[in-house]
Amino acid sequence: MTSGKVTGREETAVCARLVEQLTCLPPPPLAVARLASNPSLSVDKTPGPPSMEIVAAADSDERGLSLLKVVDVLQRVVVFVHSFTVGKFRGKLRKATTSSEEMPDMSEEHVTAKVKELCQDLILNDEALKDVCDNLEEEINKGLGKDSNPEASIKCFPTYVRELPNGKEKGRFLALDLGGTNFRVLLIELGDKCTMDSRIYAVPQPIMVGPGDGLFDHIAECLASFIKERNLGDELLPLGFTFSFPCKQEGLTKARLARWTKGFKCEGVEGRDVVELLKLAIARRGDVRIKICAVLNDTTGTLMSCAWKNYNCRIGLIVGTGTNACYMEKLEKVELWDGGNDGPHQVVINTEWGAFGDNGCLDFVRTQYDINIDRESINPGKQLYEKMISGMYMGEIARQVLLRLISERLLFGGCSSDILQEKGSFFTKYISEIESDKDGDFSNCRAILEELGLDDVTDTDCANVRHVCECVSRRAAYLAAAGVSVLLNRINEESITVAVDGSVYRFHPHFHNLMVEQISHLIKPGIKFDLMLSEDGSGRGAALVAAVASRSASMR
Repeated sequence: MTSGKVTGREETAVCARLVEQLTCLPPPPLAVARLASNPSLSVDKTPGPPSMEIVAAADSDERGLSLLKVVDVLQRVVVFVHSFTVGKFRGKLRKATTSSEEMPDMSEEHVTAKVKELCQDLILNDEALKDVCDNLEEEINKGLGKDSNPEASIKCFPTYVRELPNGKEKGRFLALDLGGTNFRVLLIELGDKCTMDSRIYAVPQPIMVGPGDGLFDHIAECLASFIKERNLGDELLPLGFTFSFPCKQEGLTKARLARWTKGFKCEGVEGRDVVELLKLAIARRGDVRIKICAVLNDTTGTLMSCAWKNYNCRIGLIVGTGTNACYMEKLEKVELWDGGNDGPHQVVINTEWGAFGDNGCLDFVRTQYDINIDRESINPGKQLYEKMISGMYMGEIARQVLLRLISERLLFGGCSSDILQEKGSFFTKYISEIESDKDGDFSNCRAILEELGLDDVTDTDCANVRHVCECVSRRAAYLAAAGVSVLLNRINEESITVAVDGSVYRFHPHFHNLMVEQISHLIKPGIKFDLMLSEDGSGRGAALVAAVASRSASMR
């Protein structure tokens, strides 16, 4: 060995030879007893020269001479593998002793090719994406149909938002934003510019899964605290409530929760009007005055926020903790519409497309990893499209792929870590960070693997981990792109802007480009599109919905 660097394969071979020598030696009783009683000989310490205790044992017990041979072998192994830690040494011993035969001598190129082969299930070809588009188009039509909606997986709820901002909205508005583990209260002033003052409040886990009244009491308490801190008690400000969960809207200020998502499971809320629940919680306090002008979800807010600046905006998309989309649809295509026909003959549709595939129409692209994640989730059989795309699940998909590669001995020499074995330990942000490394540079990847207890990795290991991350994120981007393409084709206007928000889209280094690449292949000829990053859709968007509603009310 001339390079001074020890490979995982060499370490394994050495340890296997050591075990072979150890197992064929007869046990020296006296020497073993001496070892057990002498802390200086503990295996948790770096072996040093044979101690006097060992020499004495050898002198007094002929078979103890074999122990000296063992110690000599151990010393040579320690020198050979340099700073090989005790934890890793034990891991190698376990792997060597449990292997029924020697590990096959695979080249690094062979391992990488095998990894690519096992990740092939995550690769979507053009034909599969076209089928996804066709199925989504069919499911949207079912959702908009009066007779077919009850059985549709994509509910396509009319939002009762029929007008987009014209850029002239002015005034001060409050906004509430609930859509994840954090909750925001905002004071927004619209004019030539938009100024915002906001505060973030946590939604503790017990509240997320506790009684519904507890959740809305928490929201009311946050709102009251915000208003008092800013001395807004004397003003009756219009409020927009962003409630980013599947709701059936029955008016601009009335929305019944269809089902919880994103880890929420509060009792007594599904099927009830969330605006009414908020009003009751505020009334129980008796110290806050508000005027709720609109309830919306974050996709509608995202659309409104971008439309304030870009009048071609017709679609709102979220790719973050969850995924959803809304779009402007012609009233004649919305059989569910039960509002008036005066005013604009259009309405924003909240697709709730996270449930796409719940009826089995996406089974042809789902993998065993998707099936496992769905089975272990709090809502098995629900939100299957979302579980292939969103930030809540991408990291766990990647972790399951990595564990499979480790089990096949294609990664880290077949050795995992206690941390990586834990569900949810491979965060979705790791995917973005790993893919942010430049080609040939694995700085972020190595740092993340060290966090996961894997600090003895090769460049090939890092390249394969990155490949797994790329497969997971590319599939997510392509599936989201397929959904956007369907909406662009339905609107079928010459130039359309898509407002996009969400942590995955915002922070993944390639998600935008991957989506643009695939949308370009799937839309009708002649349609021009642009993906526009939304600026605080769930906050400013809520204020804009309230502003447009106030404007419309004043004109009646």
